[in-house]
Amino acid sequence: MDYQPSHVAQDRFPFSVGELKRYGAVILSDIGSNTLLLHNDTFSRSAVLPNRLEALRQYVEEGGGLVMIGGYMSFSGIDGKARYGETPLKAALPVECLPGDDRREVPEGITPRVISPEQPVLAGVPETWPHFLGYNRFRAKEGAKVLLAAGEDHFLVVGTYGRGRSLAFVSDCAPHWGPPEFLSWPRYNRFWANAVRWVGGE
Repeated sequence: MDYQPSHVAQDRFPFSVGELKRYGAVILSDIGSNTLLLHNDTFSRSAVLPNRLEALRQYVEEGGGLVMIGGYMSFSGIDGKARYGETPLKAALPVECLPGDDRREVPEGITPRVISPEQPVLAGVPETWPHFLGYNRFRAKEGAKVLLAAGEDHFLVVGTYGRGRSLAFVSDCAPHWGPPEFLSWPRYNRFWANAVRWVGGE
């Protein structure tokens, strides 16, 4: 596993499908599209470089796995600044990003309910989930499967794109949207392991 904070990913995230195929899955968590679109050489020296979100879209189409986790710079994001719905990667996501600021802050807490317990992503995960303190709003695409919901909003959605698979989780895997009750949840590790294995084709 390679972990790249945003300031590292700006320069070191792979440029090609071939590089991406070293990995069974790619996880994007709270990293805006501009970070991957604007390499420092493009931003500071006007260098022409490949579109890494197009490479990531093609990687999924050719059998790769994609997970997008919610946050202020996921999906459309705060003030619409994450902007994934305006990039090539939107085709590979199992959801439609909403225009504008898609965040919903829920300081009183909101608990998702299970819609599709039989799906492998939820194997060994109880139907009683901890609460969350916020999330991004989106709509599941036609043909995608909603696994969790919160009120009228979709909370966890999976789908296929070409030969690949993708998963969208509306809330965060860390504070503040992901509270201690989620981070210390006995099935936290099981859930994320299931998610990565499923998008990776296992």
